[in-house]
Amino acid sequence: MIQTLLLLAQAEAPSAEQVDIMTTLGVTKSGLFAQIFVFLLLGWLLKKYAFGPIQDILEKRRIEIAESLSNAEKIKKELSEAESIRKELIKKAQDQASLMISEAQKRAAEQGEKKLQEAVAEAESVIRKGRESIALDRVKMLAELRQEVIALVVDTTAKVTGKVLSIEDQKRLKEEAVKQLAA
Repeated sequence: MIQTLLLLAQAEAPSAEQVDIMTTLGVTKSGLFAQIFVFLLLGWLLKKYAFGPIQDILEKRRIEIAESLSNAEKIKKELSEAESIRKELIKKAQDQASLMISEAQKRAAEQGEKKLQEAVAEAESVIRKGRESIALDRVKMLAELRQEVIALVVDTTAKVTGKVLSIEDQKRLKEEAVKQLAA
């Protein structure tokens, strides 16, 4: 068959033996030209209406796949960037929270110390006032005791001597009693 095509291409007249083989195979000149024409027509029709659109669709599909892959890479890159930003934000938030907690603890300790100092100052103030009150009560009691002792001395002296003491005598006895109590 290939030989036959080669012969036709050379445009030489085939030999008798070649013609016998071709007629045995059922190949005639007109049939061969018709087959070549139909084959070329069918090839052109298939290329134009079948293979062409299929190749166009495959090319479009290839372009879409390439775009999808590049978009997927871009999305993956953006996702990794977003993940790193998220981690950074979480770290910053944790740092801020730790800072806030330490500041709150520091303020709480300062407040506690301040309250403790206020309580100590208030306790010292209460103790001081108590001591002042005790001192005032003691002075008051000593003054009352002196008055009573002086009155007792004057009364006792008056009863012992059996006479009514004059104001001058009472004054003198009071002064002596005060001196003795002070010593």
